[in-house]
Formats: sequence, structure tokens, C-alpha cells
Amino acid sequence: MTTAPPAADDAIRARLDDRYGRRRGGPSRWVIVLGLAIVVAVIGWFGWMTVATSLESVDADTTGFAVVDDGTVSLSFQITAPLEREVACILEAQDEEHGIVGWRVLVIPPSSEHTRAFVETIPTTAAATTGLINSCWVT
Repeated sequence: MTTAPPAADDAIRARLDDRYGRRRGGPSRWVIVLGLAIVVAVIGWFGWMTVATSLESVDADTTGFAVVDDGTVSLSFQITAPLEREVACILEAQDEEHGIVGWRVLVIPPSSEHTRAFVETIPTTAAATTGLINSCWVT
């Protein structure tokens, strides 16, 4: 009985592997599964962070203002906030050069409504030309 030399076996095996789509080497299955698990975990983490951040966000829109006199501005606005959470907002009055001539921190108590409208006054130290909401946050 004769046997083929080992080099010939390797050459035949390589030709058969090419013909039938088998391959040798490359990453093993556990490396691929581990890589996919890491990718899924990272995507899940980013998704959760996006949702968690938006759940605590407050949206505030100025709907109008009126200069009452040289010492007062009336500001109309609405907020959209998480249910049953206290919110704080900074209200500002500015002059024609956008200098801040009055401001106030308003703490809004918790509510069962998402969107609420308010009209508040801002005391000023000089004549104002506008009123606006600087920012709002959940306290």
C-alpha cells in the first residue's frame, strides 16, 4: 500500500475545500458571537441613553410678551415637562442691545398635565424691549 506524501494531501485537501466552499482558519464562531453580542449591547446602551434623556427633558416656548412699564415685563409661555415633576425656569427681560435688565427664577410645581401655559411678570431695572425664557430644567 502506498500513501501520498503529506504535501500532496494538503494540496488535495485545499482543492477540495475550494471546490466545496469549506475554508480553514479565520475567526472561530465564538469570536463572531462575542463580537455580535458587544455590538448589540452598545446599540442597546445608546438607545436607552437616548430614551432616558428625553424622558427628563423640558420644552419651553415663549408665546408672547408685553412691556407693562419701565419696571415690568409680562411674559406668556408654555412648557412641556414630565408628569408629576417639579420644573424650574429662568425668565429674562432684555433691552434693545440684548442686555439683561431683569430676570427671575420660577419654580413650577408638579402637575398631571404634560403641557401647561403661564403668564408671569419680570421686574426690571431699566426699560425692557423683550421678554423670554432662558432655560428650564427638572428639579
